[in-house]
Amino acid sequence: MKTEHSPLSLGGHTLHQIEFDPATFTDADLLWLPHHARLMPAGKKRKAEHLAGRLAAFYALQQHGIRAMPDIGDNRQPLWPNGWYGSISHSGTTALAVVSREPVGVDLETVLSADVCAEIAESIISPEESERLKSSGHPFPLALTLAFSAKESVYKAYSFATHAMPGFMSARVVAMRGQDISLQLTDGFSPALAGKICHVVWLRNDNQLVTLLAKTLQSA
Repeated sequence: MKTEHSPLSLGGHTLHQIEFDPATFTDADLLWLPHHARLMPAGKKRKAEHLAGRLAAFYALQQHGIRAMPDIGDNRQPLWPNGWYGSISHSGTTALAVVSREPVGVDLETVLSADVCAEIAESIISPEESERLKSSGHPFPLALTLAFSAKESVYKAYSFATHAMPGFMSARVVAMRGQDISLQLTDGFSPALAGKICHVVWLRNDNQLVTLLAKTLQSA
């Protein structure tokens, strides 16, 4: 599969970006992955996305002197080397990965249209959050996409601390200013983390948004 790698700096971390061409993918491209046999039943698009994400993860680990490829867990999550945390995301023909000694989460999203926002806003944010987003200074579609993506980044960073898939209301946007978003976790996310504040940073790349949670949780 044709790919192009480039680094991206955000929040004091280096994200590794892979641009890929799904049309050039073949099943033989998967053979160097240790878990390639588990991927064979998937569709071509899913296989290409998975490969691009693992390539990004390979570069992210290599940056820290680790030559390894994350295996795949029982819940299809990437398995990182002992002592390391990591996160992978992909959207369209772009994949991103980051690794850290502390919990880290990255998410990549295309900015939602106004029509989609009208359909899904109530399932992602509360009325109180909606008011905060409207006063953020960002157009509402951008602000809602940021809220959605930030919540995804938080879940990716702390999924190991949850027993089930938490809903979007389990992490509440409490502030959105400039390139920073603050979210507070609730009991629905994890009783052990309830009340903690997560700080997410973001950047825009054309019509895509990248959010990153890379700070240790702080008490409210």
